[in-house]
Amino acid sequence: MASAPSKLYADDVSLVVVLLDTNPFFWSSSSLSFSQFLSHVLAFLNAILTLNQLNQVVVIATGYNSCDYVFDSSSDLNRSFENGRMPVMCSSLLQKLEEFLIKDEQLSKEEPEGKIKSSLFSGSLSMALCYIQRVFRSGALYPHPRILCLQGSPDGPEQYVAIMNAIFSAQRSSVPIDSCYLGSQNSAFLQQASYITGGVHHKPQNLDGLFQYLMTIFATDLHSRSFIHLPKPVGVDFRASCFCHKNTIDMGYICSVCLSIFCKHHKKCSTCGSVFGQAQSEVASASDKKRKTPET
Repeated sequence: MASAPSKLYADDVSLVVVLLDTNPFFWSSSSLSFSQFLSHVLAFLNAILTLNQLNQVVVIATGYNSCDYVFDSSSDLNRSFENGRMPVMCSSLLQKLEEFLIKDEQLSKEEPEGKIKSSLFSGSLSMALCYIQRVFRSGALYPHPRILCLQGSPDGPEQYVAIMNAIFSAQRSSVPIDSCYLGSQNSAFLQQASYITGGVHHKPQNLDGLFQYLMTIFATDLHSRSFIHLPKPVGVDFRASCFCHKNTIDMGYICSVCLSIFCKHHKKCSTCGSVFGQAQSEVASASDKKRKTPET
């Protein structure tokens, strides 16, 4: 029986969905300005489109409160220009990005103080997977998809469940998640995302040379990665966030039914409603009290 024809293009044709961190709280304290960051990213996107005429690029802005599509190279508006691709891409992307920043800034004024200044990474990652699934089901030939996360904001523990669900969905769909972290401390979420999905995670030491990092590491298509030595992670932070207080923990309690994680012992699972037994520490303390009680 003949095998079904593949719906993929050639090995070197790529669909790169870039998640762009636009969190103003991070860029206000970063050594690299947001304008310089955009110049590196725009040059990188233009290089991806130049490597192969069938390559596609989608950019999703990840803000503090929202996320949205800001550029799609496969749209009719962007595809109608054959000459001067770089100026056209810059004007289209920057215009939509400016509109997004204004909208996201208005939503930030309503947020309470004391919240971790993290970006809505779970939302942008879900939007990227939805776009890729739409390409899968379009019926036409599609390129090899991958997701590139350009993030500098700290992890938001309250997004742990949504992010892990998106990571496992990407793994099931064979979509690698590459991650480039620009912050001072590394991101556990991005490390786990790249490790689980078979992507590449890297934290540049010199942000002034960001374009070189993007081109030498993240511009490589999936076929070429089989014979190119890319940076490998020294260690992966597999710590999870508890479901009760949304804090990152090293040790905790896990529900045997739904695998929910808690930092303290509870009598009942808040997710599935299962009733827990008595903690071993409580049982040990109770037995010690019985031993110390004098007989009458």
